[in-house]
Amino acid sequence: MTRMGISLLGTILFTTGLFTTASQLSGCSDNWNSPYPGTAKQANAVYSAFSERPKHLDPARSYSENEVEFTGQIYEPPLQYHFLKRPYTLIPLTAEAVPKPRFYDAAGKPLPDDAPSAAIAESVYEIRLRPGIRYQPHPALARNAAGRYRYHALDAAALADKATLADFAHTGSRELTAADYVYQIKRLAHPGLSSPIFGLMSEHIVGLRELGATLEQAAKARPGSILNLNDFPLAGAEVVDRTTYRIRIKGKYPQFIYWLAMPFFAPVPWEAEAFFAQPGMADRNLTLDWQPVGTGPFYLAENDPNRRMVLKKNPNFHGETYPADGDAADRQAGLLADAGKPLPLVDEAIFSLEKETIPYWSKFMQGYYDSAGISSDSFDQAVRFSARGEPQPTDSMRDKDIRLITTVAASIWYVGFNMLDPVVGGLGEDRQKLRQALSIAFDYDEFISIFLNGRGIPAQGPIPPGLFGYVEGVAGLNPYVYQARGKQIVRRPLADAKRLLAEAGYPNGRQAKTGEPLVLYFDTMASGPDAKSRLDWMKKQLDKLGVQLVVRGTDYNRFQDKIRKGNAQLFEWGWNADYPDPENFFFLLYGPHKKVATGGENAANYDNPEFNRLFEQMKDMDNGPARQKVIDAMLEIVRRDAPWIYAYYPKSFGLRHGWVHNVKPNLMANNTLKYRRVDPELRERQREAWNQPVLWPIVLMLGGLFALIAPAAIAWRRREEGQA
Repeated sequence: MTRMGISLLGTILFTTGLFTTASQLSGCSDNWNSPYPGTAKQANAVYSAFSERPKHLDPARSYSENEVEFTGQIYEPPLQYHFLKRPYTLIPLTAEAVPKPRFYDAAGKPLPDDAPSAAIAESVYEIRLRPGIRYQPHPALARNAAGRYRYHALDAAALADKATLADFAHTGSRELTAADYVYQIKRLAHPGLSSPIFGLMSEHIVGLRELGATLEQAAKARPGSILNLNDFPLAGAEVVDRTTYRIRIKGKYPQFIYWLAMPFFAPVPWEAEAFFAQPGMADRNLTLDWQPVGTGPFYLAENDPNRRMVLKKNPNFHGETYPADGDAADRQAGLLADAGKPLPLVDEAIFSLEKETIPYWSKFMQGYYDSAGISSDSFDQAVRFSARGEPQPTDSMRDKDIRLITTVAASIWYVGFNMLDPVVGGLGEDRQKLRQALSIAFDYDEFISIFLNGRGIPAQGPIPPGLFGYVEGVAGLNPYVYQARGKQIVRRPLADAKRLLAEAGYPNGRQAKTGEPLVLYFDTMASGPDAKSRLDWMKKQLDKLGVQLVVRGTDYNRFQDKIRKGNAQLFEWGWNADYPDPENFFFLLYGPHKKVATGGENAANYDNPEFNRLFEQMKDMDNGPARQKVIDAMLEIVRRDAPWIYAYYPKSFGLRHGWVHNVKPNLMANNTLKYRRVDPELRERQREAWNQPVLWPIVLMLGGLFALIAPAAIAWRRREEGQA
């Protein structure tokens, strides 16, 4: 056979192979492009992604959103937020009830619940735990037949073949105790952990600051040794009995109850710390900061932050049922269909690393992720606005039964005035009118439309929706910037801003006495093309008043330094709620918390004595009509004084597939995975339908290949026959 004959035969065999492969692809039951090879097709699992590896999974250290996504499912503080109720409501988790503080005076005598704050020396919270709660299976808790811990005295030889927790043959568990919660509170003061809330909590928990100093001295005296926190008492956290512990707070601090719903106050068994503290463990990434040990509905089964992280159902989970109390809107949305069912509703959650938004979006559209955020690149593909301006999924999303979820975040963006500045600061009437005029001119309704794709609502004050004190609709508008038109809230006309500016001494944007233009300076850390367009927009807002805005860009460290020293005039900043209480936002305007001199969070350096007095009264009050009345008075003051331009409350947009159920944004809770339900059968059918291999290009290529080969083959055959 000649070389041409071999080549022709090879082409025929190659082509046949392609047709065979194409046939196999089209008939294959598995999705050919699935990113989850080897995973059961109809697994009762949630598929999600993370873009940045978590840094800390130790509840004493973790404070980032991408970390609490995991720690919130594993650790259980005594309290949690009700999944459905709004405003946000605390309910028991491991505790039998939400504790009510008891008040005592300086002599230790009990005080009534309505005692004035000045008379209260201590608030005492006594927390009783539900019995029968057990930790996840873990080698740190494994015991031998004699009752001794199997893995608490490991030498180098015993650790030689241990790379993961799965390499330990035995696991164990035990019941949750009150001592575990007290142990974790002590860990907040451990100098080796540098807990981000130690400074704040040391101001409130009796003896915590002193414990921190004692532990620091002990660590210096015994370098390299392990501090056994059970040997160090803490007056502010003590065990009453096996299932009860007591926390003592200095004075009255009603907001402390919210901290009891955060992983910082979740239990940690001393055995886990002792297990991970052994020599050689950290070299294998076997640390409490990397391998959580909890009582929650899930445990961390796989931790490979460069590829994926997997949560699996805790076989020792104590049991909890889906809530049965929701409102009519919850029932209509199907959020009560699983009422009374045991939690969690899924067996596992698989989180894959996705650093870029485009592949994340592509896999979501292929059905390989259950939910997704919406980046600016995909916004027009995902969302359209109705004639009334309401966001809706586009037709292409509806065709795939993809649902749109929106919620207003418990946060605010604002433009701050430095109240120490001689031009824009001060509490005089003329300075008030100047800031009010600028507040009207900065049209944040327009900003939200242009730069946020409608993902925000104009702010009417410092308190965002969802928190006590926020008033919906026309009744809650800022009358110095907005006005009511029927049931609609509309921004005051520019003519009002020009009038206020003239009354402030700057007619047409010029000083009445000298005729010089009013020049304002805006400090920002924003940079890049997107930032430039936003800054150009800001300049145009003041151009309408004849006021000049000079932008001074700088890096974040320099920006912070300017704010700290009070060298900025105007600046932009934001705040996310730590807990759902108006105190968490009003304290940003409390005089004693001024950034200059005190280093507090009052970056505007606003200091109004009447507001300060009302703040001190409000922060210790229980929610109710009396507290609302004080809040209304505080809002009137800060709206009139206008130390901020109240820009907007961000609005988050998300998408979920139709097979995902029980999704209701809860901006305070971080343990909502247990409520999630999926329909694995529907998901698999959709994946197969959306991921059929496209074979026509291969067929077309093969047809073209045959068209090229056929004439050459015929010519070769004729030549061979002629020679014969």
